[in-house]
Amino acid sequence: MRPQDQLFGQYLPGRSVIHRLPVGLKYALLFAGTLPSLLLREWWLAAALVAVAVVLLLATRLPARLTLRLGTGLLVLVAFLVGYHVLFGEGLATGVMISANLVGCIYLSRMLTFTTPAPVLVDALVGATRPLGRLGFPSERFGLAVALMLRSLPYLVGLFDEVRNSARARGLERNWFAMVTPGVVGAVAYAQRTGDALVARGLGDD
Repeated sequence: MRPQDQLFGQYLPGRSVIHRLPVGLKYALLFAGTLPSLLLREWWLAAALVAVAVVLLLATRLPARLTLRLGTGLLVLVAFLVGYHVLFGEGLATGVMISANLVGCIYLSRMLTFTTPAPVLVDALVGATRPLGRLGFPSERFGLAVALMLRSLPYLVGLFDEVRNSARARGLERNWFAMVTPGVVGAVAYAQRTGDALVARGLGDD
């Protein structure tokens, strides 16, 4: 799958200020930027979240056409959310607030993933949750789960893109059964292969 088609992006080397920030500070920026907007639910705060996220992405000095691009599927989802709340929900302000929160969270996540290698992201999460091990929290397995998620999401998105393109080539783009079924089968097969690989390495015994 092409980098510009990925929702959260993948690491791209660079020398920007954002690249050089400690991973802990990047996580802090992510949570500090998203939590107030998600909790307070104000449209102007959601718009401010998007603006801050755009500034941070531009500060990475990576191509804006890559970091700021919103795929067709996401644009359709945003339009649906706005339209739904205008027609059946709480009005335009609520639709804009929810859509802006979604875009802002994605942009801030890209700030993190575009400028930090995946192993560094996982190691930081494992280190942060290791004190919880006294309470029985499996920090190492938590890190493994996050690593699998980071690895699996691009694969699954690419899989469904291939299925969609294949259905379109056969003139079945309006046949949801022809589009969804192969994708679901492929996703289940991928999950089975991943599970078998983990068990073979002794990670599923308990």
